[in-house]
Amino acid sequence: MMKHINRTAPWLFFFVSVFFMSSCKDNEGVIFSIQDDIRLGEQVSQQVDSTFRAQGKLLERTSTNANVQKAYTHLDRIVNRVLNSGEIKYRNDFAWTVKIIDDRETLNAFAAPGGYIYVYTGLMKFLDDEDHFAGVLAHEIAHADKRHSVQQLQRQYGIAILLSVALGNNPGALQQIAAQLGGTLAGLSFSRGAETEADNASVLYLDGTDYYACDGAAGFFVKLNAEAQSSNPPEFLSTHPNPDNRIENIQQQAKQRGCATDGAPDNDFSELKRSLNL
Repeated sequence: MMKHINRTAPWLFFFVSVFFMSSCKDNEGVIFSIQDDIRLGEQVSQQVDSTFRAQGKLLERTSTNANVQKAYTHLDRIVNRVLNSGEIKYRNDFAWTVKIIDDRETLNAFAAPGGYIYVYTGLMKFLDDEDHFAGVLAHEIAHADKRHSVQQLQRQYGIAILLSVALGNNPGALQQIAAQLGGTLAGLSFSRGAETEADNASVLYLDGTDYYACDGAAGFFVKLNAEAQSSNPPEFLSTHPNPDNRIENIQQQAKQRGCATDGAPDNDFSELKRSLNL
């Protein structure tokens, strides 16, 4: 798919073959080691940051703007409740940093390998309930924790190219991967099975918070369904599996677990939105 593969150093192919043989027991279907996942995520996140920074859309965590600082304070509280649920397999391995992209017309969030999560202000503007927002974040955290991003990239690009990207030796592929994750190209489409696994994990994660309604992600899809009836339905609907089926599945998972579906206070989410004038 990419011309760079023919120029990959012979030692890299040797490493790939040895690594493959040593990693076939990985029941997640990912050939990459966790350390490779982390290195790839670092490279990709730097490229994503650079891309949106150049567009003036990345709200920097190091910003001296008091409102941006407040926004991250409230966002981090929400994210950390999910991360500290006791259900995140790679809680102590991945970076787990969430950054805000200031694009109010884009209803999206995405996960890069290694625990780098990005959320658009358009998603925050769209939602009204902290449980629903936490559900979306839990879903994206699950994509990273279940290693769906690297699994899909592995299928698309091949292990040799991904390793070259992780090692900083393939800027062309790096730019393309970053653009896909950010949705500025065709997007990184997960399988229906991966989306269902992330939905199910969101129930588990939110249940572990002892704070959020464990079916919070379903509320996001309920609102999406309502918007689908409008003259300008969200683009999200054209690139993701049927929301009706996902609502039913999430609610069924919550019922089977017998977990709380009562809403949490919207203090952090309302303050987050207020800080960003959403």
